[in-house]
Amino acid sequence: MSAATAPLETLAPAVDAGPEARHSNTFLRLKKKLERSVGEAIGDYDMIGDGDTVMVCISGGKDSYTLLSCLLALRERAPVDFRIVAMNLDQKQPGFPDHILPAYFESIGVEYRIVTEDTYSIVKDKIPEGKTTCSLCSRLRRGIIYRTAKEIGATRIALGHHRDDILETLFLNMFFGGKIKAMPPKLVSDDGNHVVIRPLAYCTEAEIARFARAMDFPIIPCNLCGSQENAQRKQIKAMLQGWARDFPGRIESLATSLKNVVPSHLADQRLFDFTGLTQQTEVEEGDTAFDPPELPRLAPQAVRIVSRLQDAD
Repeated sequence: MSAATAPLETLAPAVDAGPEARHSNTFLRLKKKLERSVGEAIGDYDMIGDGDTVMVCISGGKDSYTLLSCLLALRERAPVDFRIVAMNLDQKQPGFPDHILPAYFESIGVEYRIVTEDTYSIVKDKIPEGKTTCSLCSRLRRGIIYRTAKEIGATRIALGHHRDDILETLFLNMFFGGKIKAMPPKLVSDDGNHVVIRPLAYCTEAEIARFARAMDFPIIPCNLCGSQENAQRKQIKAMLQGWARDFPGRIESLATSLKNVVPSHLADQRLFDFTGLTQQTEVEEGDTAFDPPELPRLAPQAVRIVSRLQDAD
């Protein structure tokens, strides 16, 4: 079972569900923090401008519900005017509760578009039993999303990937793909006709799960592939969760590093002209090869952890 469809209580035991929880100070602080993080990401990457039509892709999972909620709240006080259209792709999965999302969209008064395409049958026909279906399913969904965005005149396609998704993708690409590559907060779509944005880029999955639990969103799990979990992504997720638990601040530092790349201190000749380097070439940080790395002083708790690990060896 993926984190996107995992029971919220396993991710967010700290906030109770239901209307009462939405009036607690704890929830209000969480809501404010998420909306502030979304607003900062939008501002940092100029994600949404005046007159934009933002198509928010809603899967029925906690992330996309939270994205829609934050964007609707921010629109009320944003200095620019933009249109929001919620979009869901009904892939004709057997037993899919196709009444839930229209009812939810109407209950909150948001404009929406439900697109029905039987990608389920295509995936089941093309992918042998037991094989991972995510790749083909994703390609089919992407094409339909682009087509729908064009039909409704969307200038932005908003996806619900959060900070944890971005970091997991970074390590997946490094460990298994030989690339330093993650999910950018903003990029041009594959067909070159749309701008894709990820306004949750600064939000953590744990905070999103807590928020979704308190909001009591009508979560719809993805059962197209029997809730397959990519084994490699599962390993990366466990690694990051372990770091977050044992080394406070490490995940935040990793996320910050994505915004502080020094091409001259890597090895990609497409990003830095190593061949043409001379004594006059200006580099960002100079030669620190013989200098000790500048690392923060370990907290007492961290020192104890390191000592125990050394003793165990």
